[in-house]
Amino acid sequence: MLIYPKIKLSVLRDIGWGQWDPIGLALRDGGWPADCADEYDSYLKHAAGMFVRGNSREEVAAYLMQIASEHMGLSEISDTAARATANAIAEYMRGLPDGSANIG
Repeated sequence: MLIYPKIKLSVLRDIGWGQWDPIGLALRDGGWPADCADEYDSYLKHAAGMFVRGNSREEVAAYLMQIASEHMGLSEISDTAARATANAIAEYMRGLPDGSANIG
C-alpha cells in the first residue's frame, strides 16, 4: 500500500507556475492569475504522485512534456522547463516529513 504524504497544493502551484507554465499564463511579477490558478493542478498533483509511486525525475519530466504536447496541443515544448519542474517537485517531496525520502 502506498502512503501519500500531505502535499501543499500552493507549493505545487508555485513550482508549476514558476518553472513550467507551458501556455504562458503566469503573471509578469510572478505567481498565477486568480481566475485560472487551478489550470495545472491535476498535472502537478499527478507528477507528485508519480514520485510516490517510484517514477524517476526523467519520467516525470517526460510526462510533463507529453501533457504540453498532446493534451495542450503545443508545438514548442521546453524540456528545460519540464526538467526544472520535475526536479523542484522531487526536492519538495524529499523534504516532506511523511514523504518520499527515497526520491533520487
